[in-house]
Amino acid sequence: NPLVSEIVAMPGAHKVFDSSQIPGEIIDMMVVNTETLKDNPALGKALVGAWYEVMDLMTSDTPEGKAAKEEMAKASGTDLAGFDAQLASTAMFFDPAKAVEFTNGTELPKTMDLVRNFLFSHGILGTNATSVDMVGMSFADGSTLGDAKNVKLRFDPAFMAEAATATP
Repeated sequence: NPLVSEIVAMPGAHKVFDSSQIPGEIIDMMVVNTETLKDNPALGKALVGAWYEVMDLMTSDTPEGKAAKEEMAKASGTDLAGFDAQLASTAMFFDPAKAVEFTNGTELPKTMDLVRNFLFSHGILGTNATSVDMVGMSFADGSTLGDAKNVKLRFDPAFMAEAATATP
């Protein structure tokens, strides 16, 4: 995070916490409305395909890979060294098979249960949230946390699994 890097670099600043201390709780992910995805499955395939093309580019030791990361760094308000430092401290799923493994794993529902309880207990779900179970989350194994009739977050590895088995 470029902003955090700048703050930590200030005299007298001390980092007391970062997300590496809570692995799996803050997930950078692509989210698409369920109905939109049902109506346009090609959109899901295209988005995931583009995502992993960029992941491949970022990890390539090529002039194009370096140029792409330099542009991403600039868009993030940092330079290449700062961007590489961010990547080094971020759990990235450069390989779709690893993302599928994470999404299918038994830890994700447990972690999301901790997250939703934290959000509810700190009022982050909003003033109208009367229960931690108001909003539902569904997982790859078919399990659900919260209201199964009000699922707002679905962890579905289908498109990532397709990307994992695709031949370049």
